[in-house]
Amino acid sequence: MSTASAQLPEGRYGRSADERADRKLKIVGGVLGVALIGLVGWFGYDYVAGAEISAQVITFEAVSDSAVEVHLEVHKNAGTKGYCTLRSQSADGAEVGRADFRFDQHSSRLDKVVTLRTTARGSTAELLGCHSG
Repeated sequence: MSTASAQLPEGRYGRSADERADRKLKIVGGVLGVALIGLVGWFGYDYVAGAEISAQVITFEAVSDSAVEVHLEVHKNAGTKGYCTLRSQSADGAEVGRADFRFDQHSSRLDKVVTLRTTARGSTAELLGCHSG
């Protein structure tokens, strides 16, 4: 007496469900892998190339009811031109002054004391950001 084989004849009924699922998983994994590599590359490029000008407020002092002196330290690529935006607020939080200060010098590091004109006595000096251009 012989026993019948439990396997289906090869090639007669197409691919099994497991083979189709494996193929779909490989395709999805490949697409997600390429997308992840692209995303990491884009963030890396933006981090390296995007930061042309950075600055920080070292100190500030309200010298009168209409001016705040701000000591600003700027780091940039040599030859890059740009500007930084500063603002001052009064003790109650109202904005009393805002101005852009240009930096066209060719050096890569600048220490500069700038005077921000205000409409009332300023109690803060805040760097809003720097941009090239």
